[in-house]
Amino acid sequence: MFVALAGGGFWVYENIFKSNVRLNGKKFTYIYIKSNATIDDVLQELYAQNIIADHLSFEWMAKSLNLQSHINPGKYRIDAKMSNRSIIKSIINAKQEKVKLFFNSQIRTKEQFIDYVVEKLEIEKSELEEYCSNDNILAEEYGLNSGNFMALIVPETYELNWTTHIDDFFALIKKSYNEVWTKENTAKAKSLGYSVPELITLASIVQSESHIKSEQQKIAGVYINRLKQDMKLQADPTIVFANSNFDVQRVLSVDKEIDSPYNTYRYKGLPPGPICLVKPSVIDAVLNYTKHNYTYFCAKADFSGLSCFTDDYKVHMKNASAYQQALNKKGIKR
Repeated sequence: MFVALAGGGFWVYENIFKSNVRLNGKKFTYIYIKSNATIDDVLQELYAQNIIADHLSFEWMAKSLNLQSHINPGKYRIDAKMSNRSIIKSIINAKQEKVKLFFNSQIRTKEQFIDYVVEKLEIEKSELEEYCSNDNILAEEYGLNSGNFMALIVPETYELNWTTHIDDFFALIKKSYNEVWTKENTAKAKSLGYSVPELITLASIVQSESHIKSEQQKIAGVYINRLKQDMKLQADPTIVFANSNFDVQRVLSVDKEIDSPYNTYRYKGLPPGPICLVKPSVIDAVLNYTKHNYTYFCAKADFSGLSCFTDDYKVHMKNASAYQQALNKKGIKR
């Protein structure tokens, strides 16, 4: 009798409480259970990654706990020491791992945004593409269009479930957008003569020119002066964007020949949309730009991050020549 009880206890321990995970030295991994998944789908996800050591004991436990009727989709962390019971209970109790989306200035285009999101979430690419290109939805919900869609995205870290529905995803995006674009900031942009997407587009150029706030305010003043005087912006960052070559440190004359609405050497006014995701601090810098008479600026030859400002074209060309010579001296050709 004692032997039988001991044997039964050992069986219970082996099949319920002992680790049944095989991770080949890793401490943890993740599984992804899709919406409307069946028990077979769950088993396939686990078995395809060769996570479960003993299939029979896991399936017995899944049946005992009625996993089939309590499958919650999501991203789940599987630790090396987890038992059959703990894995199944985490799914039944929907103990999902949150997904973090890091939106930063490296995401510049709508296509990059879409690819990044569908890589991280369950949202289908075709569904997201359709949403981001629907001018009716974008106009009604955000006052945007498919051309300036990226003005909607505030660069920050978003934490959400892997299974988040597209409507809930954009509700989160809109919440961050509204926190930046308060009634006060919207009114201030309007008082400067710009719509919100236009202001964001201008700010994206300014941010690409400098990361120093005082410089950003002065540079914004230059571009606003040029727009007021019907001058071309002639902003090098827009050329970089138009050519989709984001690694260059130097814009050449040949780069400026591209026929693109983002080529501000060829076309007057602001480009169709932002050329990067814009930090709220840069929005603030542009809304509170420095008023002056400068219409030209050029990076200083000492590579301090500061610029030389002037309203005299001849002086500007001297400054530009000095900077070009400094680039040559450092061997920076592209």
